[in-house]
Amino acid sequence: MAEARISFLGTGAGNCIHRAHTAIVLDCPDGTRLLLDAGSGNSVLRNGAQLGLYAEDFEHVLLSHRHGDHMGGLPHIQGRRTQMAPNASPLVVHSLEESLAGLQNLFKAVSITHRVDQDSVTTTEGNRVVAWDPAETGQWISLGRHTRASCFPVNHIGGAVGWRVETGGLTIVFSGDTRYSESLVEASQGADVLIHEALTTDDDKEGASRRGHCTAAEAARAAALCGAGQLIITHIDTPFHLNTQALADEARTCYDGPVSVADDLCITTVSSP
Repeated sequence: MAEARISFLGTGAGNCIHRAHTAIVLDCPDGTRLLLDAGSGNSVLRNGAQLGLYAEDFEHVLLSHRHGDHMGGLPHIQGRRTQMAPNASPLVVHSLEESLAGLQNLFKAVSITHRVDQDSVTTTEGNRVVAWDPAETGQWISLGRHTRASCFPVNHIGGAVGWRVETGGLTIVFSGDTRYSESLVEASQGADVLIHEALTTDDDKEGASRRGHCTAAEAARAAALCGAGQLIITHIDTPFHLNTQALADEARTCYDGPVSVADDLCITTVSSP
């Protein structure tokens, strides 16, 4: 029986004052470890350490888009990784070229001694510590012996994508940030787990859409239409931090499968039938 472990290092929306920003570690049945988005600041380092997940153990990052609350932690992850494993192969960041260009600008802004170009981040000693891997929507990327991933467009900002990961007979889909998106429903067909953002409930549907996000009901409708085995809601805004029940309750009105709302430092395991 194949088993994947999903560790949530950050589950908060951009303006949330109680949670770390979006970052998820997916440990695949074949031993492949993926980082889905990288939060901001040093939250991945701090929360990861509490779960025994360290920067030097990351090899691949699947980046959803160029907003700071999703990519801002990468320079800190790279710094710690290089310090602890200076001779390691470069950390590979997979995303659309538009998002990678924004990430390159971030590294240029914060790097003191590193050289940043269109291919990589390189130390003064000539070691490549980060490599960019431009992805195309619908293109499969091999990440492990039995793990592959493909990105798909979502409705948030230009260059924003979600990711479908297939590993050991399991399929895990991560929405990234998005309004309700038909392309996500299409790309998520048959997923064992759909990890979908939900900023709020339908009471503020217009506000969520204006900010480029979904409600819990919209996330649940996507889960129902794609036939997901379970729905995990993340990207929680401040008003729902202490009581996420309203998000779960609303989702259950639109989707009959298991619904949960992720918290920072929670771990979920998924097994194949």
